[in-house]
Amino acid sequence: MIIKVSPSTLNLIAECPRCFYLAVVKKIPRPSSGFPTLPSGMDKMLKEHFDRFRDKNELPPELKLHKIDAQLFEDVELLKKWRNNRTGIEYFDEQQGILLRGAIDNVLSKEGKLIILDYKTRGFALKEDTHHRYQDQMDLYTFLLQKNGYKTEDYAYLLFYLPERIQENGEFIFKTDLIKIKVSVEHAEQLFKRAITLINGSLPAKGKFCPYCHWKANLWE
Repeated sequence: MIIKVSPSTLNLIAECPRCFYLAVVKKIPRPSSGFPTLPSGMDKMLKEHFDRFRDKNELPPELKLHKIDAQLFEDVELLKKWRNNRTGIEYFDEQQGILLRGAIDNVLSKEGKLIILDYKTRGFALKEDTHHRYQDQMDLYTFLLQKNGYKTEDYAYLLFYLPERIQENGEFIFKTDLIKIKVSVEHAEQLFKRAITLINGSLPAKGKFCPYCHWKANLWE
């Protein structure tokens, strides 16, 4: 049986190995509230926005503003596959029977190397450590590109869209912040190996500070 994991499920390892094990092995995910549709709608519009400039072989003004020295990835059909949650970009460990799949937002290319570009929307200004919470995600996306035979730069970009003001006509104005984040494929590989160890092991102990472990413990103990 193939076990499927994603960058978001691997993020659970740092928070609580037990929750990761229950979600992946026992198919008991953490409880979740309703997912807001605004970020999803923004994500769709941003991809369409970037695609219009790709069709013109241009960079969108957000990237020009931040003086990005790269081009948008040209293979539109492959990018559509990588963006799709059902297909994404994959790496299958045949020996372990574990499939890692992630859906990316966009890719840049520079001198034969690829760079992950990820969109984020936030309702307030960035903090100094905001980008750190996306480190594993960027590492794993870059890891997936390399596992699919692509050369990559040692960094990725996080493009944040932040509401700045609202016009009298009701139009929202967004500003952008671009964060260049150094990536580590070695760290991603270590995280993937840690996931394999947890999947092949027994149920980990309850996370000391995990708020979800107490109610889940009643199902198994």
